Amino acid sequence: MSAVALAGCSDPSDGAATSSNTAAAAPQSSAPPTPPIPPPPPAAPPMATPAPQAEPEAPSDPAAVAINTAGAQTAADADGANPALIRAQVLLDRARFSPGVIDGRPGGNLRNAVAAYERTHDLPVDGKLDDQVWRALTTADGAPAITSYVITSDDVQGPFGPAVSPGDYAAMARLDRLAFTSPLEALAEKFHMDEPLLKALNPGADFGTAGTRILVAAVSPGRLGQAVTAIEVDKSARQVRAFGPDGRLLAAYPASVGSTERPAPNGEFAVKGVATDPVYTYDPKRLTFGDRSQGKLVIKPGPNNPVGVAWIDLTAPTYGLHGAPDPRLVGKVASHGCVRLTNWDVRELAAAVKQGAKVKFVGRDGARSASG
Repeated sequence: MSAVALAGCSDPSDGAATSSNTAAAAPQSSAPPTPPIPPPPPAAPPMATPAPQAEPEAPSDPAAVAINTAGAQTAADADGANPALIRAQVLLDRARFSPGVIDGRPGGNLRNAVAAYERTHDLPVDGKLDDQVWRALTTADGAPAITSYVITSDDVQGPFGPAVSPGDYAAMARLDRLAFTSPLEALAEKFHMDEPLLKALNPGADFGTAGTRILVAAVSPGRLGQAVTAIEVDKSARQVRAFGPDGRLLAAYPASVGSTERPAPNGEFAVKGVATDPVYTYDPKRLTFGDRSQGKLVIKPGPNNPVGVAWIDLTAPTYGLHGAPDPRLVGKVASHGCVRLTNWDVRELAAAVKQGAKVKFVGRDGARSASG
């Protein structure tokens, strides 16, 4: 097993992430020299064309029709989810301007995704889903945003585990795996959705039974199609941007990036390696958060592990980019210094980034307190 040091970070921090699937992890004894980062890309770098994918089926269910035909001015439903925002979030997800969790509600992650889309497509940058943005999104991608899916035996077989309070590392350490707590949670993450939205679209559905047909977001397949050779972490915008060998923007992701209490690093670094399905070690000798009286704790892998499903190790000692057990909080709360993405976004980024890829931190840390 290879080890990748974590530390001074969001939920992870001063521990060690280990994985039998570690990709090109550099030896910890000697960090590789940080390669120079070229000047930042232009304000509106051209966007790489996403890989083609099969067009999703358009269900005839009224809820799906309402979302798939929604226009920019469609009103919100009684529960607050707006069909137009659901459609926009899915289209942005497929265009690789991730809005984070798809919930049909306005918020900072959606504004930042729209702003990145506007900047790349030479539109006025205000983060608003106006007629120009809507026309560009729907012209480029007219496929349904909501499709039907039949729950499989793999979706329901687990193993599933108990819910654990965030920060209760002792309880986490007692578990064999930090697994999803239910098929509902697993399906929501599979389709980048908020659990309440998934339930609202499928009233009365039994998410624990294989063969059940449900409505889901028709999200991106999770493959960038090109190698990521440069990453920009924008602390002010709470966004991570991935660039290809030709300097074109491949993807933009919402992120929790440091806080005034525990700022993320400044400057230019590089990727040392990638650990998938990492083990997390809570070491109170190196940490200033959590219940330190419990001593050193080893927390098994799983999507609800404090660092999620992947850890991208940086040449900045103890810092990295990683997943998160609760996608709803990404971009909305601060971290303990590292860069926290949704599990699906970090999995996509980790699969494409190469050892030695340049990583530049820009902007200022948010003023909110660190969470979780």
